Amino acid sequence: MTPVRRELLTISALAWPVVLTRLATLMLGLVDTLMVGRLGVAEMEAVGLADVCIFGSLILAFGVVQGIDPIVSQAKGAGDRRRMGLALQRGIVIALLLVPVLSLFWYETGAILRALGQTEANGALANVYARTQIFSIAPVLVFVAMQQYLLGRGLMKTPLVVAIAANFANVAFNEVLIFGRLGFPAMGVEGAAIATGLTRVFSLIALVIAIRAGRLLRGGWTGWSRDALKLEGLAQVLVIGIPIGLAFGLEVWAFQTSTLLAGRLPSPNAAAHIIVLRMASLAFMVPLGISVATSTRVGNLIGKRDYPEAQLAAWVALGLGGAIMAFSTLAFVFGSELWPRMFTRDPEAIALAAAVFPVAAAFQFFDGAQAVGAGVLRGMGHTQPTVVFNLLGFWALGIPLGWLLGIQLGYGLAGIWWGLAAGLLVVAALFVGWIQLRGPARLGLESS
Repeated sequence: MTPVRRELLTISALAWPVVLTRLATLMLGLVDTLMVGRLGVAEMEAVGLADVCIFGSLILAFGVVQGIDPIVSQAKGAGDRRRMGLALQRGIVIALLLVPVLSLFWYETGAILRALGQTEANGALANVYARTQIFSIAPVLVFVAMQQYLLGRGLMKTPLVVAIAANFANVAFNEVLIFGRLGFPAMGVEGAAIATGLTRVFSLIALVIAIRAGRLLRGGWTGWSRDALKLEGLAQVLVIGIPIGLAFGLEVWAFQTSTLLAGRLPSPNAAAHIIVLRMASLAFMVPLGISVATSTRVGNLIGKRDYPEAQLAAWVALGLGGAIMAFSTLAFVFGSELWPRMFTRDPEAIALAAAVFPVAAAFQFFDGAQAVGAGVLRGMGHTQPTVVFNLLGFWALGIPLGWLLGIQLGYGLAGIWWGLAAGLLVVAALFVGWIQLRGPARLGLESS
């Protein structure tokens, strides 16, 4: 078996459960949008705008907690059981420390959106949606810490099973609480928020049960220790995790900002934008899953000090991510009229979304490359460059260009999306160049 084929099979074996897990996780938000869309365009726009604050802050916290990723994967490669266990403990501690910050942010969602130029009606409904979910912040952050620990050890299938179960729970919660079933009142947007929060609690409980039943801490746990609270240990996670969070944030905030820009266009532009964004996010889950697998594989190989193999794994993963996204390109081009009809019956929203899907198709390859490239750098523990790349691509180019084309020059929603496409191209090119010049093979030269 050739080295390339070996890496392709290894990364694919690690990636497919993660891809399905990410798809199942995103389906939670997609189902929420579909079910809230049955209430009307105004409700769908309000929930989408609330996600600017909810997901925009969650992704930052997720990234900080993911500071344990390279620690766990490299400790796994080195066979260091205690270090793996301490990484999980510190991830949980950091997750809980972030809860008050996110709670305050979500509580002020309406005021934030109004300050960003959104209407009073949208801000008020978005505020209800965000505040109602505050109770689920701690469960979702602890869940992420435990999930990343399992993924770093190569235990990919348990999070998948939990994510699938959570989807069934989410549909049931939504149906009962949004529309009023089983004797419950129809609660609309507030019901959707409660359903989302309950699904997060369900996911954490299910993961804990699965870990205990499968004895998945065996081989990577030494029991709770006061060392989990030591500042130097927490600082090690934060030094890695804060750049991951900022990198995630800069990318997600770019797309969230594009939602705010779409919200400044006449209705139903925001609804059309949210439809395309949901589908683009769904497609992105595939390279994101490959990215997680790549981070694990590269981290394991670096832990074993097999730097040439880690470099090969990086290139194979990049090729795999790009090839997979070719299918998304075709799906967006040929399904541009089909996908919007899944979300709404509004003919104007359908037409606007259909016109933008070809633009989203144009950047699928670059989106895949930048996602996998970020995974390579996480596996190396070198997370700071990702912040710079996203800052340059999205904020120095993508968002200003989208604002210029879409708002100032009058190209509307398509102009906003062309700006995002340009930003993704730049970010992808920077990742590929960095891996070529300073990838895992360079670590081998520096350590020799």
